[in-house]
Amino acid sequence: MAAAGAGPEVRCVGFVGAGRMAEAIAQALIRAGKVEAQHVLASAPSDRNLCHFRALGCRTTHSNQEVLRSCSLVFLATKPHVLPAVLAEVAPVVTSQHILVSVVAGVTLSTLQEEGAMVMARGRHAGRNDAELLQTLLEACGQCEEVPEAQVDIHTGLSGSGVAFVCAFSEALAEGAIKMGMPSGLAHRIAAQTLLGTAKMLLQKGQHPALLRTDVCTPGGTTIYGLHALEQGGLRAAAMSAVEAATCRAKELSRK
Repeated sequence: MAAAGAGPEVRCVGFVGAGRMAEAIAQALIRAGKVEAQHVLASAPSDRNLCHFRALGCRTTHSNQEVLRSCSLVFLATKPHVLPAVLAEVAPVVTSQHILVSVVAGVTLSTLQEEGAMVMARGRHAGRNDAELLQTLLEACGQCEEVPEAQVDIHTGLSGSGVAFVCAFSEALAEGAIKMGMPSGLAHRIAAQTLLGTAKMLLQKGQHPALLRTDVCTPGGTTIYGLHALEQGGLRAAAMSAVEAATCRAKELSRK
C-alpha cells in the first residue's frame, strides 16, 4: 500500500487496470455496501475487461489520469511489466490526498516510491487512518491483515497462488470419490463443502490444523489409513514446495 499523505474519507474508488483481481475487489466492495457502484471508476486500454465493470454499474474510462483526478483511493491492478509506465503517466496528477494500493504481483513499495509517490508498508509515510480505511474496505474481500513488505511475496505464494493449490486438492479429493463410484457433480460439491467446513472450523477455533486432524483420527479408522496414503504420496512436501516455488517467482518478478 502506498500513500502520498493522509487522505480524506473515500467517496470514489478507482482502479487502474480492470483485470480479474480488480473486478473481484470491486465486486466485493459493492456487494458489501462499502462503496456504491456509481462511485467506482476503472480504466483500461480497451473495453475487453471494462465491460465487466460496466455490468456491475461502475463507470469506466480509457484514461488512467482521469481515475487519479476523480478518486482518492486507487488500486493499481496492471500487469507487473506495465506498472512502471503507468506510474510515470499518472505521477503528475498524484497529490497528497491519494492513497495508492498495489495489487500487482511482484511490485515492491520502492518501485512506487521511485515514481514519486510515498509508500506505505505500513511505515512513516502513511497514517494510521489510511491503513484503517483500506483495511475496512478490503475486509469485504475476506480477511485483511497488515504485514511487513518482506512478507508480501510469501503472502502471494501462500494465499494468491494458494487458491489454485486448494482447487487442485479439491479436484483430487473429488476424483478419488469418482473413482470409487460417486457421481462427478456430487463428488465435487462434497469436496468443496468439506474444504469450506474445515476452513471455518480452523478459523473459528483458532487451533493449529494438527489438533483438528488428530481429533478426527480414530485409531485404526478410515482417516488414519487415508492420511498414511497422503504421506506416502508426499502431499505435505509437495504443498510446501509449491508455496516456496510461488514465493520465489514473486520475488523474481519484483526484481524485474
